[in-house]
Amino acid sequence: MFYSDEFRPHDGQPGPGPEGRHGPGRRGHHGGPDDERGRHGRGGPRPDGGGPRGGRRGGGRGRAGRGDVRIATLLLLSESPMHGYQLMQAMADRTDGAWRPSPGAVYPTIAQLEDDGLVTTAVDGGRKLVTLTEAGRGHVEEQRAGWGDPFGQVEGAAPGPDLRGPLHELHAAARQVAVSGTPAQVQAATAVLAEARRSLYLILAGEAEGDRG
Repeated sequence: MFYSDEFRPHDGQPGPGPEGRHGPGRRGHHGGPDDERGRHGRGGPRPDGGGPRGGRRGGGRGRAGRGDVRIATLLLLSESPMHGYQLMQAMADRTDGAWRPSPGAVYPTIAQLEDDGLVTTAVDGGRKLVTLTEAGRGHVEEQRAGWGDPFGQVEGAAPGPDLRGPLHELHAAARQVAVSGTPAQVQAATAVLAEARRSLYLILAGEAEGDRG
């Protein structure tokens, strides 16, 4: 097991639907009233990609939301084994920093996946390397099409142009001024950013360039 029970959130994400099986002899953990594994005893991966605490109440999802750490973890591990930190960094990189899951979200997810028999962990250079099992690879290939892209837009959001690239470049430029600029340059950059913010709101308001002032 990746983490001991004392690090597991007992208010995890309870999942819908009937529980699967690990196989004989693998019983669930003890837990409080909100602990799905404590109530159901046995658990395993469900067709929607969620484990006993991996989905929402009331039914499975057709497409993964960007916040679905479990599905994102499985998809990344299908490409190569990773440490927990590498998983967090990969999720941030693939969303240009828009989504940065915390260790408190990623490590319990890894522990749950290990309990479900979908991953194994082994010490590698002082850190634990997470690798998909054969069952995990089969599960990913079987469910991949239904999961969609967990690194894309937030589920339910309207599609539209992607501004993350320009925002990333603007942030990098502003950071460079903050790190190496003189006080006068920092002050000038602050004014530019304030004007950019104002201009964006004016665009939403539909005001013409000549009407600004």
